[in-house]
Amino acid sequence: MERIIECVPNFSEGRNKETIKAITDAIEKSGGVKILNVDPGEATNRTVVTFVGSPESVVEAAFRGVRKASELIDMRLHHGAHPRSGATDVLPLIPVSGISLEECAVLARDLAKRIWEELGIPCYCYEAAAFKPERKNLAVCRAGEYEALPEKMSDPDKAPDFGPGRYTETAAVSGATNVGARDFLIAVNFNLNTTSTRRANAVAFDVREKGRPKREGNPVTGRIVKDADGKTVMIPGTLKGCKAIGWFIDEYGIAQVSMNITDITATPLHKAFDEVCRAAEARGLRVTGTEIVGLIPKRSLIEAGRYFLEKQQRSTGIAEEEIIKIAIKSMGLDDLRPFDPKEKVIEYLMEDAQETAARERLIRMSCRDMAYETASESPAPGGGSISAYMGALGAALGTMVANLSAHKRGWDDRWKEFSGYAEQGQTILKELLELVDEDTAAFNAISQAYALPRNSAEEIEERKRAIEKATRYATEVPLRTMRAASKAFPLLKDMALEGNPNSVSDAGVGALAARSAVLGANLNVRINAAGLMDRSAAKAMTDEAAMLAEIAVREETEIINIVNDKINSL
Repeated sequence: MERIIECVPNFSEGRNKETIKAITDAIEKSGGVKILNVDPGEATNRTVVTFVGSPESVVEAAFRGVRKASELIDMRLHHGAHPRSGATDVLPLIPVSGISLEECAVLARDLAKRIWEELGIPCYCYEAAAFKPERKNLAVCRAGEYEALPEKMSDPDKAPDFGPGRYTETAAVSGATNVGARDFLIAVNFNLNTTSTRRANAVAFDVREKGRPKREGNPVTGRIVKDADGKTVMIPGTLKGCKAIGWFIDEYGIAQVSMNITDITATPLHKAFDEVCRAAEARGLRVTGTEIVGLIPKRSLIEAGRYFLEKQQRSTGIAEEEIIKIAIKSMGLDDLRPFDPKEKVIEYLMEDAQETAARERLIRMSCRDMAYETASESPAPGGGSISAYMGALGAALGTMVANLSAHKRGWDDRWKEFSGYAEQGQTILKELLELVDEDTAAFNAISQAYALPRNSAEEIEERKRAIEKATRYATEVPLRTMRAASKAFPLLKDMALEGNPNSVSDAGVGALAARSAVLGANLNVRINAAGLMDRSAAKAMTDEAAMLAEIAVREETEIINIVNDKINSL
């Protein structure tokens, strides 16, 4: 698995576009990273930059961003609504794939040390990179913000993990940077129908994990209760892994509950939204929408969309794009500005647009264009891609019957049952759609192998190996199509038996399409296997294909008999 990490530095400049561009240029020009998002805030005077790449490339890019920020941002002149302590305020490293949080923590500590040694900027290490348990909490590292640095840097208990032990000119200009390692964090603001910061703060204290100080008598003006050690007694909030404050944003003319969800497993976005809505309503307020700051993992929107669909007793077996649309509308993510998932979802931004378009060339075509492309003199797409597409249509019909059944009047008590069927269908459909283009790619690989030079014994041998490898791949892909299309039969049978009786014919057509997909792909397995030099591998694949074809014929016959019986009884 490729080792990839994400870095989300927050720079204390959100208004000067030239400064922001100079910093992002420094990051990008270091090489080996991809900037996914640049999110400046006028009121906060802060820009959140998100980029990904290999651990080595990301660490180098982060260092260069910090260096450029220290050259252009003077903290003595900085003012904004968001807490901050340095020109580069926070610098978290986040594992994406092939690397652990613990490994990111080591990288973060090494980066903090380098920033101090080469740039003279003091650094605190927080969350997984913290040297002290209390510094796992970013708020502890940033306590007092930039203005408190002169006092903190000379106090052994509050001094940076990497720094001089005294206030320096560099610290006066660039402040201190908080370098950490953490899992995915969602930064989110909940918009309120009020201009009162005090009321927004009250809601924030109700829900944040830390909660609010316990008071004697009056919960607002009463004396704060202390424990035996003199520490403030806190009344915990309702959301685990959440930090929150209330503020007023001039740019929007409203107050918000500004939240960082640091544990999106314990507190998913939709749970935070519902709880802030509840707490706001209890205080006579309404949440009018939600603002995502920076980026968000796709799974958070998928989980939210499914959650709100389930609350409506609607099927969750719909396309990913539709589930995300439900999440956007349910939480008002487009309240302040349009919310484009392609610009805000991490996974979408990590995709190479040109590479993805090339990989999905066929399935992005219209039905008309796909038909004419198949009818052209080009040998691909051919029978293999069409078989996969027929299988996808068969699975789609089974999914349609499930969704219609989930929404059928009088069947409200069965919506979850049919929603489960629809989710199965969506999984099969997605697998088969991917195989449409992959089958054509496999054919093209054979053509490329046959085009290799053969001017020497070495080239002839290399060409022979390439042809064998490509031929095996071209045999395996239609076999995968057969396996995937075969998964549609149980779904289609259940829909013929249990689904909306008005759609039983659709289940029958789905079975016919799935059978054709299996039998069509079988022809491709056989013709491609015939060209393999490895005869034992060829036999194993053709034997499995023959078995799947036999089962498909039997399954299709059984489903069509069920369909005919139901139609005859109407």
